[in-house]
Amino acid sequence: MNIQSIINTNNPAKVTPSKRVTSFKAENNNLERTPISDTFELKIGYVNDLHGQTNNMMRILSGIKGDIILSGGDNDIGDEKNRPVHDATAKFLNLAGVKATALGNHEMDTKQGDLKETAQEQEELDNFNKTNIKEFIKPSVVVNVKGEKIGLIGTTPVDLTERATHPDYHKDCKAHDLDKTTELIQEEINELKKQGINKIILLSHLGIARDKEVAQNTEGIDVIIGGHTHELLEGIQEGENLIYSASGEPVIITEAGKDGKHFGELNLSFSKDGIITKAQNNLADTSLYHRNLVHQYMFNEILGKPEKVGYIEYAMPTPKSLLEENPHANFMCDAMKYEMEADIGIWNNAATRNFFKKGDIDSSDIKEIAPFADNISVAEVSEKTLVKAFKKATEISYNSIGNKPGLLAVSGLNYTVSPTKKTLVGMNFIDKYGVEHPINVDNPREDKKYKVVADSFIMSWGADYEVLSPKDECIEYPFNKAYLTCEYIKHLNKPIVINQIGRIKYAD
Repeated sequence: MNIQSIINTNNPAKVTPSKRVTSFKAENNNLERTPISDTFELKIGYVNDLHGQTNNMMRILSGIKGDIILSGGDNDIGDEKNRPVHDATAKFLNLAGVKATALGNHEMDTKQGDLKETAQEQEELDNFNKTNIKEFIKPSVVVNVKGEKIGLIGTTPVDLTERATHPDYHKDCKAHDLDKTTELIQEEINELKKQGINKIILLSHLGIARDKEVAQNTEGIDVIIGGHTHELLEGIQEGENLIYSASGEPVIITEAGKDGKHFGELNLSFSKDGIITKAQNNLADTSLYHRNLVHQYMFNEILGKPEKVGYIEYAMPTPKSLLEENPHANFMCDAMKYEMEADIGIWNNAATRNFFKKGDIDSSDIKEIAPFADNISVAEVSEKTLVKAFKKATEISYNSIGNKPGLLAVSGLNYTVSPTKKTLVGMNFIDKYGVEHPINVDNPREDKKYKVVADSFIMSWGADYEVLSPKDECIEYPFNKAYLTCEYIKHLNKPIVINQIGRIKYAD
């Protein structure tokens, strides 16, 4: 099994710099230190948390470069219904020349057999993470770059099973705590060192805080290609992404945000002893790169040629937090509610992976806003169940790391939360005439029911939310919210304005 862990915040490491670190300078995006002797230059191109965003993958292909290309995981997204996206992701990894990747939680969205098939399509990729799962995972590999052997170690998130959308797919997998993970990483480092390897890179989907702890409590890691917490780690800042190991040697951590909006290039110089003497870390804005027509043709062969559906006249900026209202997600809820003639539309804010932009919009753009292919589900849901679900979503989101799963996007409702109390304090149903009908959140009615539309994940799987309706009591349709949104825009037949806010209110 691969290396997995959780953080131990009660016993932070105390680091005493080694005498080997004689002088250094860390400014903005550069680390410079007096070289000890002969140097080895290494350029690493890196990505993380692409989440199946194929349009951005095509743009990244126009810009990413390096002596070795690596990924911090979550390249893919969605279950077996997303098979074309899985195939397109595999194509990207091949075309980009990604040599190895960590196994993220979203790689576990699909069944083990499907994950195995996807991994096998990545012909040039030295995966740590192929499946049966245990038979296909490699804790470490050795690659030859410019005549030098580089050791690569892989680790998955500590909350792997908690974040898996279908945990029953991987009941035989479990995550280690941080202490055990650190121990296992050090064992892999030691084995690599026995082979004479003194340049070691950890591909991690642990998240920035845990990456820091691993860096401080091990000896021998030079670079951590990170992911999971969607940080934009620009440049090199001591204490932020320049950490010192237990032996006082520098460890550089990278992370390039999420959804392929950025990708990185890390330029390194090593001494003959394998110590970093100089480093430069740059992030590139993916939107500045164009999709190559050849690549676009190849991806269209896998995904199908996108259909133009309308024009976006104006779109509000995307929120910076999952605790903020998301007009892009609310618009998708409007589409579900209208097309399914429901009373209420609900969507998981954390599943909103992109946003509407001014200009022509096609079906591939919308699919990237809602990449999960869960089918649409409709059910009669009681007022009591509705309130219970919103209360749980609010409380978990205000108390979790990264505020996941986030406040729910809605149509046909507005609701009020208390950021101080971290709970739901009010709710109104809005009928088809725009009239508000108060819902008593302290004593909701069990006999009052609403026709609710959501995807099957929110409706029946529940995950971080309360189940709105058991699967056998729902009507599930053979299409998803991306399809409904395309239909909705076509039915509106006019320039679209994305400004659907005011449905979440904040009061203390």
